[in-house]
Amino acid sequence: MENVRRKKIKWWLIPVGMIVLLIFIVIGYVLYVVASYSRIDDRQPLDVEGKSKADVFLLDKEYKAVTYNIGFGAYTQDYTFFMDGGTQSWAKSKESVISCIDGDIALLNEYQPDVILLQEVDFDSTRSYHVDEVSQIRSAFTDMSHTLAVNYHSPFLFYPLTQPHGASNAGLLTLSNVQIQSGLRRSLPISEGMSKYIDLDRCYSINRLNVENGKELVLINVHTSAYGVEGDLQKQQLIMLFDDMKEEYEKGNYVICAGDFNHDFTGDSKEAFNETVPEEYTWAAAFPDELIPEHFSKLTDYADGMTIPSCRNADKPYDENNFTLTVDGFIISDNVTPTYMNVIDNQFLYSDHNPVELRFRLG
Repeated sequence: MENVRRKKIKWWLIPVGMIVLLIFIVIGYVLYVVASYSRIDDRQPLDVEGKSKADVFLLDKEYKAVTYNIGFGAYTQDYTFFMDGGTQSWAKSKESVISCIDGDIALLNEYQPDVILLQEVDFDSTRSYHVDEVSQIRSAFTDMSHTLAVNYHSPFLFYPLTQPHGASNAGLLTLSNVQIQSGLRRSLPISEGMSKYIDLDRCYSINRLNVENGKELVLINVHTSAYGVEGDLQKQQLIMLFDDMKEEYEKGNYVICAGDFNHDFTGDSKEAFNETVPEEYTWAAAFPDELIPEHFSKLTDYADGMTIPSCRNADKPYDENNFTLTVDGFIISDNVTPTYMNVIDNQFLYSDHNPVELRFRLG
């Protein structure tokens, strides 16, 4: 009888021990994530690398700029992302990542922009097989100066369990045919909840370039938070961004701000591109135009009209039934004259975004 009782006790200890072990693993992981967390300092100077062909922007000469969220080189047309309701957390393969970045480079070369503002450029990330996309792009544009502002440096994310997203490193890469004189990273307000430990370290970069009249062209590369349930977080981010833009304009400088604003940029693109707008896409809130300061304009006068979206939701492979809208674009000061602006119809071949092109003059 004594032996039977001992055996029963031992069998009960097995599941109890497993539960205790699991609890210790979870606690250990939480401690690891918390201990690994750190925000990058605000007003961090950025290294300017590379040598451009020109030293100054000329007045009344037409230049071309392209802004493009490259989606860390993962988004082929059939790619779906787990955070958008899809199933995948990594790119399909290392070869696929390299191929997508090569496709992005070829596309940019086709349009020959003087200024390139890229978002979600990975380096040493699990999700992109540790491909150094920054170096890959830099090596393709050797006659352009560039800066990198890191806005994602998360610890190892163990979700989803079937293919953990892993550790991520990514940034905002800005390149120019005219020499960038200096760069500055500004840290945006972010959530103070638990999500801050695995979310992006939101920021924008301020890049200064000389103009022949002694003023500066200030290029701002930005990727703001998506609309959500964080109260007025997105509003706080835009107010901070616009305050910096106003300050530069008051100095007499030219200002071009571009990137992924994670809002319905036109205010009605989701209705224009979709027969119905499901409730789960509440993140696609209209851009708060009332926050745009005097002397600045959000550019929505597309050359082809509102016929080409700049973003698709990656809950399923891309086809004509995807939820699409425009979240990427340009906001400029009134001393910058736009001569052409359009979303480039790349059919989401290499990213869940399409690039946006702007041609402009400094008046």
